Amino acid sequence: MRARVLLVEDEPDIRLIARAALMRAGFDVLTAGDGVEALALARSHAPDLILLDWMLPELDGFETCVRLKADSGTAPIPVIFFTANTNPGDQARCIPLGALGCITKPFNPLSLGEQVKALWRPPGDRSAEDART
Repeated sequence: MRARVLLVEDEPDIRLIARAALMRAGFDVLTAGDGVEALALARSHAPDLILLDWMLPELDGFETCVRLKADSGTAPIPVIFFTANTNPGDQARCIPLGALGCITKPFNPLSLGEQVKALWRPPGDRSAEDART
């Protein structure tokens, strides 16, 4: 079974390219254009991972993450921030919110899937276990 990623990105062109890159890497992809839509989709579709843009209309990525982690139905879903902000101090703010880390934009579509997998192992992915044995 393929892991389902909720990609939250307000820029349509970036959303299209990132979706294609994630699908190429073997993920099923849901998309949202803002934090409000992301909260609704996370509740209704229970994705395996959320790739969350930092700067969003309606509800920014930080507040979206806070709300996801405060809701018992969505709190267990891992979050990776997807941001053009390259300031390490700002990026460090993601971890206390419960995020696994950050992937910066601009991104390379050919390696986006590997960047996601470097921060998170999809359900049923035994490669981390295999590396220990």
